[in-house]
Amino acid sequence: MALIEDTFLPRPLSRWRPTQVGGGRLALLDDGLRLIMAGARRVTYSDVQIDDYAGLARRCFPWRPPLRMTVRARASGPLAGTAGFGFWNNPFSPLGGTPALPAALWFFFDSPPSDMPLALGVPGHGWKAACIDATRPAALAWAPLALPVLLANRSPRLYRRIWPRVQRGLRVAEASIATLGQQWREYTIEWRVNGARFLVDGALVLETDRPPRGPLGFVAWVDNQWLVATPRGRFGWGLLNAEAQWVDVALVRITSL
Repeated sequence: MALIEDTFLPRPLSRWRPTQVGGGRLALLDDGLRLIMAGARRVTYSDVQIDDYAGLARRCFPWRPPLRMTVRARASGPLAGTAGFGFWNNPFSPLGGTPALPAALWFFFDSPPSDMPLALGVPGHGWKAACIDATRPAALAWAPLALPVLLANRSPRLYRRIWPRVQRGLRVAEASIATLGQQWREYTIEWRVNGARFLVDGALVLETDRPPRGPLGFVAWVDNQWLVATPRGRFGWGLLNAEAQWVDVALVRITSL
């Protein structure tokens, strides 16, 4: 039974809170909803997104397992900034809100100079299937050791020994996936209490037995920010110039498993 099946026609935003900031805007096409970033500049945050959690306390976000999410999407080509679709707890945003530790289960993109190599052996930028849950006690237990861990990780040998343990505590799982291009592709997340599977056009790209527990909210977005957060203690944030670019979403379907 479908909990949501939105093809964005004839009422494209009946279920969603739209955000259009800076150079971001939404456009309705014959075959979907276009999230457009046009003329973004590094002096101003630009974002275009749809979500279903605006105005809700995090404990009231709408989605918990078991469920299956399917999104049909395409993009103009290489993007500048971050983009994606899936579930998260909205832990921090340039648009404001109360900060929190992150939990997410989504298909995520970030472009250079972004660098967030949270999973050992997975590049810190590009398109990924990814999940994290830093809200669990096992993750919080690492907080007092954050500085010693960052210092130890500067040694490649110690990094290979220590970081997999931290990664398990944070419930981080990631896999690089093919770049979203101008051909329609179908992205699926099967989210269960004790596991999650990520599929692209029906092919399994990532599986984990440590997914977030929820509740999470759905979001699809494009913006012009970059972020750096590395296990070796390098951090940064900023904004990028971005010429016209877009992500089209033709379908969002969320069903019970």
